[in-house]
Amino acid sequence: MKQRVRVVGILKQEGEVLLMKRRTGRSIEPVFWELPTGKIKYGEQPEEAMARTALEYLGIEVKEIKLRDVVTFLAFSGSSQMANLYIVYELGIANTAKIKPNERYSAYKFLKRDELSKIRVDEATAAVLDLEKDEAVTANNYREAVNGATVYVDGSSRGNPGPSGIGYCIVDEDGQVIKKGGEFIGFATSRVAEYYALRSGVEQAIGLGLKRVRFVGDNLMMINQLNGIYKIKNRDLLPIYADIQKKVAESFEAVSFTHVKRDQNTVADEEANLAIDRHFDRDMLK
Repeated sequence: MKQRVRVVGILKQEGEVLLMKRRTGRSIEPVFWELPTGKIKYGEQPEEAMARTALEYLGIEVKEIKLRDVVTFLAFSGSSQMANLYIVYELGIANTAKIKPNERYSAYKFLKRDELSKIRVDEATAAVLDLEKDEAVTANNYREAVNGATVYVDGSSRGNPGPSGIGYCIVDEDGQVIKKGGEFIGFATSRVAEYYALRSGVEQAIGLGLKRVRFVGDNLMMINQLNGIYKIKNRDLLPIYADIQKKVAESFEAVSFTHVKRDQNTVADEEANLAIDRHFDRDMLK
């Protein structure tokens, strides 16, 4: 599987994030907005590539470059697959610096977070912008910068291995929760529970007829394995992994797997733990 590595810059101004409008979309895709993004040339360090990208594309000299995070996801388009690794930096520029986009972009805007759902952004930008949430995700607080549905998944194991549950929460492109739930899966390790949760999320999305989906989880190892960054060495996970990949390839037009922090995945976590509680509550009533 091919892997694409890029540097991405987050430039803020009074709490708003800079987005650039591509002059033309990729192939048949419509025009979209994106964070300043560039390739790493041979012999360059990622920080050097980020500084060069800002100068070439935005016409600005970066005064400060701070590593923010690394985002990985797998993009599907028809029969092709691409593993993506984006190195995310926070950028600092002089107050007097003026942005002068090159021919790659036709416009730029500084946008507030609640304005991001009103424009079309590319998949990488949607994944990176998840990092900018400064509050926990709740059932009443979803505004995703993504052009499709988002499925949050989580697995919980009390004891590892121990009593385990899975949870999911599905959000449409307008930020509305369309379905959520959980299930007790017996005694399992936390890693197995995470994979069962993802498979359940995939099956729920298929059942709803969704075609463009972003699956989100807080287990970095699982997300990197689904993106082809890490190999699976645990034989217990291989059948579940293969089943997920088969269902994804056969059922969706576009899909990605994105990692978020634990406090950005609270609803799926609550559903997984509620499933465990319900199971033992029923046992006590017998």
